[in-house]
Amino acid sequence: MDPTRFETHPSKYRHWKLSVAGDVATLTMAVDADHPHRPGYELKLNSYDLSVDIELADAIQRIRFEHPEVKCVVFTADLDKVFCSGANIYMLGLSTHSFKVNFCKFTNETRLYLEDASANSGLGSLCACKGTTAGGGYELALACDETVLVDDGNSAVSFPETPLLAVLPGTGGLTRLVDKRKVRRDRADVFCTTAEGIKGKRAKDWGLVEDVVSRSKWDDAVKARASAIAARQTVTRGPAIQLPELAPKVTDKAFTYRYVELTIDRAARTAALTIKAPADAPDLASADTWSLRAFRELDDALLRLRFDLPEIGVVTVRTSGDKAQVLAHDEAVAKATTGLAREIRLLQRRVLKRYDNTARSFYAVADSRDSCFAGSLLELALGADRFYMLIDGDEAVSVQTSVANQGFFTMSTGLSRLDARFYGTPAAATKVLARGAEGPIPSEEAEALGIATIAADDIDFEDELRIAIEERASLSPDALTGMEASLRFVGPETLETKIFGRLSAWQNWIFTRANSTGEHGALTLYGQPERPQFQWKRT
Repeated sequence: MDPTRFETHPSKYRHWKLSVAGDVATLTMAVDADHPHRPGYELKLNSYDLSVDIELADAIQRIRFEHPEVKCVVFTADLDKVFCSGANIYMLGLSTHSFKVNFCKFTNETRLYLEDASANSGLGSLCACKGTTAGGGYELALACDETVLVDDGNSAVSFPETPLLAVLPGTGGLTRLVDKRKVRRDRADVFCTTAEGIKGKRAKDWGLVEDVVSRSKWDDAVKARASAIAARQTVTRGPAIQLPELAPKVTDKAFTYRYVELTIDRAARTAALTIKAPADAPDLASADTWSLRAFRELDDALLRLRFDLPEIGVVTVRTSGDKAQVLAHDEAVAKATTGLAREIRLLQRRVLKRYDNTARSFYAVADSRDSCFAGSLLELALGADRFYMLIDGDEAVSVQTSVANQGFFTMSTGLSRLDARFYGTPAAATKVLARGAEGPIPSEEAEALGIATIAADDIDFEDELRIAIEERASLSPDALTGMEASLRFVGPETLETKIFGRLSAWQNWIFTRANSTGEHGALTLYGQPERPQFQWKRT
């Protein structure tokens, strides 16, 4: 199978049209039915698959970096009477279980990034649904700040997954419906079990949309509403930069970027992720500055790991280079007052969240004097499931904190990774930051402070690490996915943790059940005359 390409550009879009006019951008959904991500199905009625969402994610990111003048993005469609019919059902039916879950996860991360843009980047959003809006199409609308629906007697919003497919809205729909839009749970219950959805005045009265607008007033109403959203924005971005292509070298054995490399051992079902420190001084006017480019590369590598390497279970994470350079870049980004610097830090935070949400066992390893788990790269060790450090006689193997570890890179829980690590003893996090400000922390001290999981000398280190990796790789991937998702997100429940918790557990489980994907399941038989046959026992 060809490797998945997550990089694209508006000039290459097949499914979206991006236009910018003043402070409003318009993303028009114009899905090319004949160009799905994989052959075997057509993307009819603006249904979407991974290729559509890759373009959407790219467009949102490019607006944030390349069009700082834009204060509102409007989502619309070029089909008459249809905004979006949701994820393509035949694509889901043909996909592996792993692909389905990772597709839902990527789609939802894109929705969260749109909400992040509204909360932190002065980029509001309006979903203008001039036609039927179903499933994932309505989930996109829920991720926007406001939604308007055409009032034509036919167009409706709907979540038909439960009645038609025996699954549930897989990209955060249920959580956003009641937690974000605050729809009453009894009304939400009716809505989510009514396949044809709800339209017109009731959709507005129940809080499913902000407004319903007649076709005759549609264009003017959408324009006025987008202008009002743009006028409310107080956060500025910029200066504008153009995001260059990453163009990694991809082989069967490795993904190689400028600062990131992922090498693959298929026989052992393991991979090794290495991130290099910068070699040059920070240049926040350049799109190739390390703080931006290295994290964009890491993001691309994580997505390729998820989709193209499902058999890889354990990933060792190493860093190499000069700690002082990492700290200098962290300080430069933190002290800069430009909107661009803020966008770089927000992108770093999003990538680290992608790392947290990746269903692989991550073992951070500091086993050489060249190791540089410092500042923003220390977040990778703090976010890993375990952190192994070699004890070197002259204390050359060490870690160090920076301003990057002081709370900006929050997880989905709202906690920093240091706060999550020391959830029961918050004073310990303060102690680590104070000690890290003094200089490098060698391995034994890092273990004593609680940063390292295990520190061992060179007599025991190699064997201990090897055995730990082999043992981990021998365990059930399903059990590990559930265990890691539970252990990584200690502390408060948020909209994000609810979405990913339910996606990791319930959607994962439902996709394997006979009522949906069995021989006589609803998803399997969708579009066929035969009716599904359900197993009626509840768990």
